[in-house]
Parts: sequence; structure tokens; C-alpha cells
Amino acid sequence: MPSDVDVKNLKGRCTKGISMEEAIRKSKVLIEALPYIQSFKDKVVVIKFGGSAMVNIKTFQSILQDVVFMKTIGMRPIIVHGGGPHISKEMKKRGKNPLFVNGYRITDKETLEIAIEVLINQIGNLIINKVNEMGAKAVCVWDRQKSPIKAKKYVFKEEDKSKERDLGYVGEITEIECETFDDLCERGKIPVVPPIAEGTSKENFNVNADNVASFIARFLKAEKLVFISNTHGILTDPSDPDSFASTLHEDEVNNLIEGDIIKGGMLPKAQACISALRAGVRKAHIIDGKIIHSLLLEIFTDKGIGTQIIV
Repeated sequence: MPSDVDVKNLKGRCTKGISMEEAIRKSKVLIEALPYIQSFKDKVVVIKFGGSAMVNIKTFQSILQDVVFMKTIGMRPIIVHGGGPHISKEMKKRGKNPLFVNGYRITDKETLEIAIEVLINQIGNLIINKVNEMGAKAVCVWDRQKSPIKAKKYVFKEEDKSKERDLGYVGEITEIECETFDDLCERGKIPVVPPIAEGTSKENFNVNADNVASFIARFLKAEKLVFISNTHGILTDPSDPDSFASTLHEDEVNNLIEGDIIKGGMLPKAQACISALRAGVRKAHIIDGKIIHSLLLEIFTDKGIGTQIIV
């Protein structure tokens, strides 16, 4: 073993401007990650991120690098992506005004075609090309003819339950074909999932991406379900940025929902997490995608950086 003097003499021998102290620090990070790498081998992790994560190219690339890392060490990552802002932007370009009811996009035939074009040809292809450039192999699970996500027409009822409103081609998920995902993962692929589902008459439906991620995690008994958002996680007091919670139990999340603390865009994510946990998913996470390599930091370090939700 080298003496202390030997270590000091080695400092100048590290290449590419990395000091010996920096090299040692990096090795400690790898050692900290080792038990997580061992325990997560062959485990399914569902990662959902929205269109907002793609606005910043560094954020986008960081997320995909983390996913490729997970695949490389033997995990089974599945990417679920949204694209709401991009769909709305494309609709406006074509002279259509995006309309929503309780967060659901009213989806006529033309809007559905726009959504499919944006989700598959723009966002999906970009994800697949970037993952492939990074040395992994990603595959879209939807090919216009068949989707492993099954749905029925969603019926929206007014608050008094006396009236129903037709939202068009908006679907409610009923089933996930697990074989498709199992087969792709077995063949070393990373499934990429757009929120487009197939109806009983082979029609397509626009479905909620948070629900897609939750359903896949539930049906595949995933080890983890991770939502990448634009916030650090869940605050127990919205007026206090220091009230960020690193760990919450299911009942605590329900209390925050009932107290109207968790609301807005965070609400469907929290509800999807609870639904997945109740179906056997081990842990659910909500993390900030703006932090570089936030996915790795949350999963492979002792402290993590987001909010983990447990039963």
C-alpha cells in the first residue's frame, strides 16, 4: 500500500485535470452506488417525463443518459413520455385552439392526429435517436396498428353527475399487455411509451401519461415508479420552500391531498404514485429533472434528491 507521502506524490499523475482528491471522491460515489446496483439488477423501473423536460436540451440529455446507465448495469428501464405543450403549440400553428375540461384535452379526430404526429414522429423519434446515439437501443411500443395499452372511451360527468360531456377521443386505460414489455426488455431494448391507447374497435385514444406510467408499473410489478417534474418534490407547506419532504408515507400523502396542499400538476402524479404502491410497486419518486443526473442521484445514493413515497 502506498504511504501518505506516496499519495501526495500521485496527485500530479491524474490525467485530464482531475486531482487525486477528485478521483477518490468519485470512487466513493461508485462504492455508495454498489449495493443499489446489485439490488436493482433485472428490476423494472418506469420513468415518466413530460414535454417540459425536453425544453432544455441539457435536462433532456441528462435524463436519457441516466436511463442508458440504468440499462447498462442490468436494470429494465421503461420510458413513458408526455408532450402536452408541444401538442398545443402544433395545434395553434394549424389554427386550432386547445380546449381542456378538468385537465383533459378535448380531442376531435384532427386533434388526435396532431397528437399522434407530435408524440410519435417528433418526441418519440427524438428520444429513440438520442438513446441509440448513447449506445443503447430504444423502441417505440406503438406502431399505428397496435398498442400494448388498452383503453375505453372516457366518459366525463359534470359535478352534479346529471350530465355527461363528450371529450372525443379521450381514453380511460383498462389493461396493459405485459408480454410486449417483457419481450422488449428480455431482448435488451428500452421501451418508449407514448400516451396513445388502443380501443376495442382498434380506434386510438389520447390518454393521460401519468396514468400510463402508473398502470405499466402496476401491471409489471415494477421496483420503482419515477415522475420527473420541474419541482424538487412535494412540499408539506407550499409557502415554505424549506418544507420539502424527502420521504412520505402513503397516509401522509393522502392527508396532504385532503388538505389541498398537493394540488395542480402535482396532484395526478401523487395519485398515480399511491395507485402504483397499492398494487405492489415498491417505491414511487417525484424528482426535479432540472438537476443534472437527478435520476441517478435519487436511485443510487443514500440521501437522494427528490420525494420518495412508500407504503
